[in-house]
Amino acid sequence: MPAVRYELIKTCKQSGARLGKLHTPHGTFDTPMFMPVGTQGTVKGISPEELKEMGAGVILSNTYHLYLRPGHELVKEAGGLHKFMNWDRGILTDSGGFQVFSLSKLRKISEEGVHFSSHLDGSKHFLSPERVMEIENALGADIIMAFDECTPYPSSYEYTKDSANRTARWAERCLESHKNTDKQSLFGIVQGGMYADLRQMSARDIVSLGFDGYAIGGLSVGEPGPLMYEMLEATVPCLPDDKVRYLMGVGSPDYLIEGSIRGIDMFDCVLPTRIGRNGTAMTSMGRVIVRDARYAKDFSPIDPECDCYACKNYTRAYIRHLVKAGEMFGLRLVTIHNIYFLLNLMKSIRQAIINDRLLDFKVEFFEKYGL
Repeated sequence: MPAVRYELIKTCKQSGARLGKLHTPHGTFDTPMFMPVGTQGTVKGISPEELKEMGAGVILSNTYHLYLRPGHELVKEAGGLHKFMNWDRGILTDSGGFQVFSLSKLRKISEEGVHFSSHLDGSKHFLSPERVMEIENALGADIIMAFDECTPYPSSYEYTKDSANRTARWAERCLESHKNTDKQSLFGIVQGGMYADLRQMSARDIVSLGFDGYAIGGLSVGEPGPLMYEMLEATVPCLPDDKVRYLMGVGSPDYLIEGSIRGIDMFDCVLPTRIGRNGTAMTSMGRVIVRDARYAKDFSPIDPECDCYACKNYTRAYIRHLVKAGEMFGLRLVTIHNIYFLLNLMKSIRQAIINDRLLDFKVEFFEKYGL
């Protein structure tokens, strides 16, 4: 048995979306799911206890950042990432590929791996598939990701094809180097840019290697939404029904709904915490920029339809005051609300799948949200 396995429970008759369960060494969690991002071993501004209370099941941490600081050896010495950050539910670590490849002026790609300079102090580093597996094995997450090359948008057809082929070769090396197979499941990543035939080629190559789950990378990187949906529709049918499907880096409400409709089971994104720290809230009626002057005397909650801690206890006027005054508590409240909002949205998506009405739910949500 793999460390992490997917169980398909139901397929929505109206949309084709999947309801399932993700079984991990640290619990079983319902899908489709949204994973809050804890880049450096913490979801910014929120405690593990608060995340549990909100219903978070799996959170994501970043291999690149934890490798640079505090170092994977230290995390291993502490008993692994679960113990180090006091989180006893699921953890996924990405491979660091996206972060490394976003450092375009600080890195050099070769067949062996990537030479790059740290964004912290300029020190020189090298990551290969084998090295990434060593780091992720030391961190000890339930789900670890293969090292891939995240193709930028836009990219030429030839560059994208070469990149996707390299990702497949690296994926094979990751499988050969992965050690903790009984405690950690390794997921492969499909690339291929914005070319449907390359997406399908990449999916076939990665699936043929036999991973425990499959991620779709290199989307939501600046391309228009309809193009992302087109790539999903080309890719998802190439993935096996009995394995979990993970769309990387996606977290806006419309993308979560559209992705679920197209058969995606897992999502992650920094969006709710990032915009929360800027004083922007996701609500049932669309985005609310709490720091705006119009809310100075608004004594209603961020979202009258929400029952999160922030909405049950504080007003827009008070939170705006905190944000304008630079008080950390204000940004924490908006962040708590945003994470809760997305976790609750996923509950609604799952219920709509149970009721075979996800397409109806989409229409109702989009109309209210202003999409």
